[in-house]
Amino acid sequence: MQEYILKRVLKLTYYVLENKTTVRKTAEVFGISKSTVHKDLTERLPALDKKLAREIKKILDQNKAERHIRGGEATRQKYKNIAK
Repeated sequence: MQEYILKRVLKLTYYVLENKTTVRKTAEVFGISKSTVHKDLTERLPALDKKLAREIKKILDQNKAERHIRGGEATRQKYKNIAK
């Protein structure tokens, strides 16, 4: 793995661990695509550090389980603002 990719994977990992952010929010902060963040965290990280990969997987799984709630809340807010 190239050096810059290795550094990016580790930066993304520590950012997600500290902030418990979603893939989308992480991509926005780092200015890269969601696909890149997802690939770095789910495919490249396990090759580097299995323990960190397990921790990241827990966060990603939690985000996936909660996404329907966030989506529903966003829709509720949208229609609440339209009604004003």
